[in-house]
Amino acid sequence: MALLAAVVVLALVLFRQPPADLVWPDMRVQRLLDGGESALAQGRLSAADGSGARQQFEAAQALDSDRGEARQGLARVAAAALAQARVQVRENRFDEARQSLALARELQVPRATADALAEQLRQRESARAGIEGMMARAGAAAKSGDLDTALSLYQRVVALQPTHTAALEGREDVLSDLLQQAGQALARGDLAAGAALISRVRRADPGQVELPAAESSLARAIDARRRAADQDLKRKRLVQALAGYRLLQELDPEDAGARLGIERVATAHAQQAARAAADFDFDAARQSLDQARALAPRAEVVLQARQALQRARQSQARLASSVPPRERARRTRALLLEMDQAGARGDWLTPPGESAYDKLRAAQALSPEDPAVKRATSRLLPATLACFEDELRGNRVRRARTCHDAWQTLEPADPRLADARSRLAQKWIAVGGERLGAGDVEFAAQALREARGLDGNAPGLAEFGERVRSA
Repeated sequence: MALLAAVVVLALVLFRQPPADLVWPDMRVQRLLDGGESALAQGRLSAADGSGARQQFEAAQALDSDRGEARQGLARVAAAALAQARVQVRENRFDEARQSLALARELQVPRATADALAEQLRQRESARAGIEGMMARAGAAAKSGDLDTALSLYQRVVALQPTHTAALEGREDVLSDLLQQAGQALARGDLAAGAALISRVRRADPGQVELPAAESSLARAIDARRRAADQDLKRKRLVQALAGYRLLQELDPEDAGARLGIERVATAHAQQAARAAADFDFDAARQSLDQARALAPRAEVVLQARQALQRARQSQARLASSVPPRERARRTRALLLEMDQAGARGDWLTPPGESAYDKLRAAQALSPEDPAVKRATSRLLPATLACFEDELRGNRVRRARTCHDAWQTLEPADPRLADARSRLAQKWIAVGGERLGAGDVEFAAQALREARGLDGNAPGLAEFGERVRSA
């Protein structure tokens, strides 16, 4: 007996239920039924904390589905909810009426009865809301171009009176205007604005007749932007490529292609960092590495680039320490002089080892902290820009391309490069067209290749390509 008593006590402690509930489960069911009746009498038909009449009758039914009292109680809760909704409609308490009607529907009141009351609710709310006033304000808003306000008002009228013909027609006109604006946004390349407008229309009316065509236009624009970003990445225009991929990701956060594109941009920055480190251009290497880490901090290629930068610093330190200070200063001055001479000849990147760029890199590796080296570094970029502009004005497109490439090598993330590429591409087209007219088909073919490589969307490129093919 002592053992049995101990087991009972342990069960009470573990389950924390009244003894009567363990021995006579019917008593718990009865207590729930009584609680439901009490809540029903007090008008507490439903409560999130479980104390409402509905919740208590449902709990009793779950414990003992054979007893009819719980089903009868739920039926009376449904009837009470319906009666409550009628009172609330008469008293213009529309939000409460909707909640009570929803409860009655959930508890399976006759559908016809619920629908009739819902119609009364709509009619009474419509009368009180001032349908004509809303229609007038909607029309004025649409006329003034405030399409968002107009759409919101038409939507409210349709919600209150689903068959209101003028509201339906007004809403359709506004949605059509919004889609027209979306098309204009897509045409000027503003995908974010176009997508937002199309999404607005879709939320208002998924069955809008012009919506499928607009969505197709958006899909084509997204594909075109993706191809442009891919081309920018291929041509090492990393700033433009990243902007394109980020836009695609903003439009669709789940876009796997955009995410992969951003990772590829990070890889390109890491590769630039490794190349700059190999040239002892530590400032450029650090800049490229920071950009790569911002995009893909844990990528293996980024970690490798960081290690390459560390090794290059160590190698440069060993190189500098192995040369006596006086000899290092003499070599540095000689390299800077040779850099200026190469620049004067226009040898910015070639021949290898003798170009202005290579001479500067050698001086940086030998004396990175030398003020003369730092001044030369800051002087070289403006010199390449000036070279580019001079050669471009003189229609010397090959030399302009060399200056452009030197500029891009020195400052690959310079936002001015995009415009420079476009202008150089157009110059190649213009000069190529003149030479083609003079019968120089070989030069024209080269000009076409150069222009395409610089800017595949350059004005006049397609027409020039047709002329070259015909020749």
